[in-house]
Amino acid sequence: MSYIISIVFIVIYCVWILFLVYGFFKVKTFTILEKTKSTTGFSLIIPFRNEAKNLPILLKSIAKIKYPKDLFEVILVDDFSKDASVTIYNNWRMINGKIPTTLLENLRLTASPKKDAIARAIPITTKNWIITTDADCIVPKNWLQTLDAFIKETNAEMVAGSVLYKVKNNWFHNFQQLDLLGLQGTTIGSFGLQNAFMCNGANFAYSKKLFLDLKGFDTNSNFASGDDVFLLQAAVKKEASKVHFLKHTDFIVQTKPVTSLYALFMQRVRWASKTKGYDNWYAKLLAVVVFLANFIVVSAFLFAFDGKLAWTSFWILFGLKYFADFILLQQTNLFLRKGVFFIPLASAFLYPWFCTAVALYSFFGKFEWKKRQLK
Repeated sequence: MSYIISIVFIVIYCVWILFLVYGFFKVKTFTILEKTKSTTGFSLIIPFRNEAKNLPILLKSIAKIKYPKDLFEVILVDDFSKDASVTIYNNWRMINGKIPTTLLENLRLTASPKKDAIARAIPITTKNWIITTDADCIVPKNWLQTLDAFIKETNAEMVAGSVLYKVKNNWFHNFQQLDLLGLQGTTIGSFGLQNAFMCNGANFAYSKKLFLDLKGFDTNSNFASGDDVFLLQAAVKKEASKVHFLKHTDFIVQTKPVTSLYALFMQRVRWASKTKGYDNWYAKLLAVVVFLANFIVVSAFLFAFDGKLAWTSFWILFGLKYFADFILLQQTNLFLRKGVFFIPLASAFLYPWFCTAVALYSFFGKFEWKKRQLK
């Protein structure tokens, strides 16, 4: 009886994932039909803490952005760095004097350092649009140009974009890429199904007016994470027609994978911890379905290993889940990585264990971020 229930849950999971695949296709790739004069003003906000290794790469990519210098500004918010990050920024500013830039020191007012940093910067912005990214990212040269064209065509007030890891050819990096591909596929698919609930703050834009109308992060300041998803969910609740996903290869931000299993676990716990604050039934139900599917696969393996379940039964459960996951991952891979070949069999076997551990720990444990203990 319990095995039949497990099969039913896995089938429900597979159907849900296949619906996300359908939603993924419904989000059409944006095409710039006619190049027009850029008019949208952007304030790029970058919170950072001890990013001396990464800031030079990000700042170099910002200097290469093809967009009128009078239409964008860069605001960096230092979250009490103890390394050479500020010096690196100052040196870059001396060389790139044509790009309007400001350096602020963060003011800690809530449980979330990142939300504090963004909220600190917004009052001094001089442009109508806010766009955020992280200090360990690389932004494409046509980033703002593409966003400007999309805003004009759609009259959007909030735009989410894709994020991809810049990986080395090793299994640990590829495992993280697999996980991120799943998150990106889920993000795009949920937009296509008109149930957007997730985005990534490393590539996220919204009008300053919308941010103020939503009262910023006031309703979720007790969560250490979620500067992106809570704002997105509030915007969808207010006016979903103004919230869009920009699916275009010139609007993909690259970021770095972490270097240790502990750092990866803490990062994913931080991401998962905000699920408790979701004000979206679809998001909560999907989180439960995903957790149960992974938990069932882990439990089935343990029962099979203990001789209480036939190995054939385990492989049926695993195979069904793997089939649905692969379809979503493959479509996301075709878009984000231009179809780079991959068969994530080993990662797919280990992922349910990782996902289950993260989900359980996120409900009870604290996490470390930027060498700080947060909850």
